[in-house]
Amino acid sequence: MGGSEQARRPLLVADQEDPHYHQSSNGGVDGNSTATGFLVFSTIVAATCSFTSGYCIGYSSPAEYGVLADLSLSMAEYSVFGSMLAVGGMIGALMSGKTADYFGHRTTMWIINVFFILGWLAIAFTKVSWLLDLGRLLQGIGIALTSYVGNIFIAEITPKNLRGGLMTFNPWMTGSGVAIVYLIGSVVKWRGLALIGSIPCLLQILCLFFIPESPRWLLKNGRKKEFEGVLQRLRGKKADISPEAAEIKEYAEFIQLLSENKILDLFQKKYARPIIVAVGLMTLTQFSGLPGYTFYMTNIFVLAGISSKAGYVTLAIVKILSTTMAIFLIDKFGRRTLLMVSAAGTCLGSLLTGFSFSLQQDHHYWISSLALMGVSVYFVSFNLGISGIPWIIMSEIFPVNVKGSAGSLCNLIYWFSSWVVSYTFNFLLEWSSTGTFIIFAGVSAFGFLFTVMLVPETKGRSLEEIQASVTNVLH
Repeated sequence: MGGSEQARRPLLVADQEDPHYHQSSNGGVDGNSTATGFLVFSTIVAATCSFTSGYCIGYSSPAEYGVLADLSLSMAEYSVFGSMLAVGGMIGALMSGKTADYFGHRTTMWIINVFFILGWLAIAFTKVSWLLDLGRLLQGIGIALTSYVGNIFIAEITPKNLRGGLMTFNPWMTGSGVAIVYLIGSVVKWRGLALIGSIPCLLQILCLFFIPESPRWLLKNGRKKEFEGVLQRLRGKKADISPEAAEIKEYAEFIQLLSENKILDLFQKKYARPIIVAVGLMTLTQFSGLPGYTFYMTNIFVLAGISSKAGYVTLAIVKILSTTMAIFLIDKFGRRTLLMVSAAGTCLGSLLTGFSFSLQQDHHYWISSLALMGVSVYFVSFNLGISGIPWIIMSEIFPVNVKGSAGSLCNLIYWFSSWVVSYTFNFLLEWSSTGTFIIFAGVSAFGFLFTVMLVPETKGRSLEEIQASVTNVLH
């Protein structure tokens, strides 16, 4: 079967061919589940980690010239500081799946905030570069844990008809975190900016006492009574949870017949497609230029002749509006469609930015405006799809028995790719500012084709339906 045809085919295949797994007779979870206040509150609390992640990711841009001046760093040393976030991300990626599996999702979120707070304190009070780098490393660990746990937790507490919209809280919060640090960073110095970053961490630590553990994690760990109680609270006192609970239990029993969660379990034929899709999307997310755009935006503004204050205000507005749009679009148009639109848009944005740099010698005002337009198009497009959808798809397509290992692998590759781009970006700009953004445009174009050929549509299906079908597609 051709790649594009395979990507478009319905995900629910003839599971009855499997001797162990059968779809529930009720046909799955009720597609008309409503968002209860407890569900929305739990989602927002969990997504607060993503807000701090976005604040950490965007921090190095407005802080760049202040840190360089106060600590007398070279641009190469600052590139190390910027890329240490990705090094921490790789460390966090290795521990993310197992940490969440062992401690649970809620406890892992407490651990995440400890890493964030220690990181901010190290940066805020440092007088030496190594402590600055250590703080950034700790933040990277926290972000990697967030990338896995935040998405998995929200995916597992929401009904299928609301999952896409509620899961966009994570990329929305990430985008909002970047936007807020851009705004505050235009008027607050880098040490104060770091201390402000610890405030949402303290708030989330308190709010975590009032949200539940993931019902699927509770069931997996043999806590069946708690599983039903939490599911009832999430769906509402009057909701009939029996069809959804029955489907989750049946699939959990099927999963118990499979192998334990080990990294080697991923390298089986039945997991080939989900691994290719998840790893491919994680790699394309970074090599389309995100770390360069986000970590070193001040450098881009200076080279393009754009006022940093005007540029950051513009991007803050753009990021908030585009991430908000994504919330309403994902369950209307689906994951796959938005990914294609997003990849095409980031390609266009990078082309416009690269083209503006090729005309810099003309010194016309409109050339700087073209560069700002290119950067804005990139961020609007990125936030509509690539920002969060790869994580949503990753959390949807892997069954429980390999989700921890798969999450760690995808997280590791994501952060390794981020390190490559974040460390080399400034050197690439010195080589050719135009060429740098042309490369990013080429990666985005490839991402569009990759999505067309291989990425499945998961909109409107229960996690059990998706996982059972995707892992059987290649049988």
